Amino acid sequence: MRIVYLGSPDFAVPPLRSMAAAGWNISAVFSQPDRARGKRGQELLPTPVKSAAQQLAIPVFTPASINSEEALDLVKDCRPDLLVVVAYGQLLKPDLLAIPRCGAVNIHASLLPAYRGAAPMQRALMRGERRSGATIMYLDQGMDSGDIILQQEMPLGENETFATLHERL
Repeated sequence: MRIVYLGSPDFAVPPLRSMAAAGWNISAVFSQPDRARGKRGQELLPTPVKSAAQQLAIPVFTPASINSEEALDLVKDCRPDLLVVVAYGQLLKPDLLAIPRCGAVNIHASLLPAYRGAAPMQRALMRGERRSGATIMYLDQGMDSGDIILQQEMPLGENETFATLHERL
């Protein structure tokens, strides 16, 4: 099965590394473009996923919009059977979701349907939730609204921080 992986922040690195270590056929990685970071924002730095993909010798593409004609052509050229999406940072439109023959799955850092969209870990902590977790789901045209495949729940400690929850998830 040919997989195209879409991800950007450090949260999306462990799944990419695990899939590669397990021998999954990741034909390409798409990540957000390099951004100015570092001291005074003067240096263009790659996303953590881009860096990990380069270390794993997986081709990486960084289009400004994953839904652009150019990006869609790049994805089509990979002939994916499946898209795996982890904190990519852009909503995937129907034209993109129609490319892989087996569809697209997403790993999301909340127990959906709670905390759809960005910053789910932070929002769960800010609201004083007693539990959190991760959801693997099929992607559809909505924002984190596809059918749930699997959820893993975990309790949140009294002194839980974003850093500790992020590490555990």
